[in-house]
Amino acid sequence: MKADIHPNYRDVVFYDTSSEFKFLTKSTIETSETITWEDGNDYPLFKVEVSSQSHPFYTGKKMMLDTAGRVEKFNRRYAQKK
Repeated sequence: MKADIHPNYRDVVFYDTSSEFKFLTKSTIETSETITWEDGNDYPLFKVEVSSQSHPFYTGKKMMLDTAGRVEKFNRRYAQKK
C-alpha cells in the first residue's frame, strides 16, 4: 500500500444547526473548528444544516414551501416577451 495517499480517518462531531443536535462519528472531512465532547475530549466540529433530527422524511413533519411564489418568480424571469 502506498504511504501518505489516504485521508485522515478520525472521530468528528457533526452539529445540526437547525435542531442543535450533535453526534459523534468517524469521517475524513477536513474542518478547522473543534468542540469538547461529553467524554471531555476535543474533536473536530463540522456544522450541517440538515440531519436525521431535522429532515422532514425522518421526523415525519411536513414543511410548507412557498411553491406558488417560486413558480411566479420563475415565470416572471423566464417568460417570453411577445
